[in-house]
Amino acid sequence: MAMKEEYDALIENKTWELVPRPSNANVIRSLWIFRHKKKSDGSFERYKARLVGNGANQQSGVDCGETFSPVVKPATIRMVLSIALSQSWCLHQLDVKNAFLHGNLDETVYMHQPPGFRHPQYPEHVCLLKKSLYGLKQAPRAWYQRFTDYVTTLGFSHSISDHSLFIYHHGNDTAYILLYVDDIILTASSDALRDSIMSQLSSEFAMKDLGPLSYFLGISVTKHTGGLFLSQKKYAEEIIERAGMSSCKSSPTPVDTKAKLSGSSGNPYHDLTEYRSLVGALQYLTFTRPDISYAVQQVCLFMHDPKTQHMSALKRIIRYIHGTLDFGLHLYPSSISQLVSYTDADWAGCPDTRRSTSGYCVYLGDNLISWSAKRQHTLSRSSAEA
Repeated sequence: MAMKEEYDALIENKTWELVPRPSNANVIRSLWIFRHKKKSDGSFERYKARLVGNGANQQSGVDCGETFSPVVKPATIRMVLSIALSQSWCLHQLDVKNAFLHGNLDETVYMHQPPGFRHPQYPEHVCLLKKSLYGLKQAPRAWYQRFTDYVTTLGFSHSISDHSLFIYHHGNDTAYILLYVDDIILTASSDALRDSIMSQLSSEFAMKDLGPLSYFLGISVTKHTGGLFLSQKKYAEEIIERAGMSSCKSSPTPVDTKAKLSGSSGNPYHDLTEYRSLVGALQYLTFTRPDISYAVQQVCLFMHDPKTQHMSALKRIIRYIHGTLDFGLHLYPSSISQLVSYTDADWAGCPDTRRSTSGYCVYLGDNLISWSAKRQHTLSRSSAEA
């Protein structure tokens, strides 16, 4: 059923036309991807089937060109949520059905017919793609360009600092759109403006209104009397399970007070893929967990050549997360609209390079919206210089 619905949507959208296979043409494979869509609590929601093109077979300059597509920055999301909360604006979540199918292709791309849906009269024909398709290298760029062109006609302009933030400002009316591939957060200064924008978007794209913001990019957004609570509890549980540490003893802190980790001592860790996968997952968890930002930065430094001591440090972070699954980020209404930044650095803390490590956090009013821990690129001769 899910495959039939997906196929019908592709045909209705006029995604391709069947043509005889040209000689010497690069024809990419078509694949079906099956997924279980889940709710924020991890329970099953529905089955989903998606037809994708195998972009790995595409040849640069032949059937693909530019592939870049901006992705909204985490700090931008927290900033917009903070502003909307302080202004008492409603946050709405939208989903674009078959988002990449809305992008127009400038290149000539041929694809084999979908498995199980080969045309009975033309079984040897191939699909000449007219619209972008999931899996193509240029699909994100084509969709982003199509969306940008349309919202510009509505009066939106993208932010200079983040091209996935679109701003509408006309008189006393203000609206923000956050675009993360096919997921959209919309907030506006009035219900009438929000409904008008949603109506115009729905007239151009196949949109699904998911209602007030509750679950976005694996982040649970809970509204309470004091404000918003952002949590990645389900994602944290998946990391613990992936590491095989579901029954581990929790740690009170994510890192010890000893000197920083060295990359030159210790035995190499046997499974590089496991180490890198877990570190990457922890990096995304810092979206709502500034308390592990420094500890994760430390284990990130050794992804190229992890040692057993680095894996031990990584497991300590996971043990700490195991005991703090309910931690997250709180956002509150704030009358202060100024940015306040706090920063500090150690001096020559890295045992291998003697570089310093900087840390900062930025508040918008009472809300923490950005933070970082990072090793400096150059050597400092004093703590003041660091």
